[in-house]
Amino acid sequence: MSVSQVYQSDKRAMGKVRALLERVDITLDEHLDYTCAVFDEEGQPIATGSAFGPTLRCFAVDPAHQGEGLLNEVITHLMENRQERGFFHLFVYTKPNSVKFFKDLGFSVIAEVPGFLVFLENRADGFPGFLRKLEATKRPGQSAAIVMNANPFTLGHRYLVETAARENDTVHLFLLSENAGPIPAAARHKLVREGVADFPNVMIHETEEYLISSATFPGYFLKTEDKILRTQASLDTALFVRIAEALGVTVRYVGSEPRSVVTGIYNEVLSETLPAHGIECRILPRKTLPDGRIISASAVRQAIHDERLDEVADMLPETTLSFFRSPEAAPIVAAIHAEKDVVHY
Repeated sequence: MSVSQVYQSDKRAMGKVRALLERVDITLDEHLDYTCAVFDEEGQPIATGSAFGPTLRCFAVDPAHQGEGLLNEVITHLMENRQERGFFHLFVYTKPNSVKFFKDLGFSVIAEVPGFLVFLENRADGFPGFLRKLEATKRPGQSAAIVMNANPFTLGHRYLVETAARENDTVHLFLLSENAGPIPAAARHKLVREGVADFPNVMIHETEEYLISSATFPGYFLKTEDKILRTQASLDTALFVRIAEALGVTVRYVGSEPRSVVTGIYNEVLSETLPAHGIECRILPRKTLPDGRIISASAVRQAIHDERLDEVADMLPETTLSFFRSPEAAPIVAAIHAEKDVVHY
């Protein structure tokens, strides 16, 4: 018996994989880009595993075949597949009772949602090294943190930074490192750096894979059930707590989100969790324009998509507006035009 790919289009085989997972109380993740399985002579899956980007997930072995080394074969197959696709820094979602197995394969625990989920990586000094790098930027006085995608950077984002910078000695501004959507990370980061250049107490960091990435929080980028979103948000919050401890952060600023279900749930989890760790969660009302319109990055992307940039010019800092009017942004504007849906869920 060997490990073979199960194609998402093969509904019959995927149904069997789903049934195997359900027998061991695991729900098949709907957002996967690769699934594999070991089949017995009758064509029934007896071991399975899947992947999404750099993360490995949805493992199961039929109870009648446990102890045969099948899970090891599945993990080895998935790791080889990920490396072929250019993913070398790998992450694993698993249940607490499977942690020892993955540790034996060289994975290290990063964070967990007690009783539900453990998150590991295949680099022993990955997250600890990230924390040490951040700790070197720690400053005296009261420190705050903001995590943003800034897709693109608007006057709403600037309002959040301006408020935090006024109320704290240092603001650690984390920018999502991942390329997600038609506006690449390099462009997003350029616009943020230009847009906050007049705040000397703001320090900019990249999140790498450790905050709101497709590894830690895929629900941020995809439609996902509320229960899964809450678990993913809890995991992401656990990682943030470790980061806040390294930097001495005592308050996190977030913007209210009346339209995005994902961000709304994430803000709820932050509000429920952070105070227990000595971190205040300050949710600022969304910045509005004199005519009552809410400043929204989704609205800006929609306007660019519909070739109506001038209608949202009052939502943007001059640096962002000038960028999207420049030849440099032409490929990005074309990519936004090609998107079917530019709204953040």
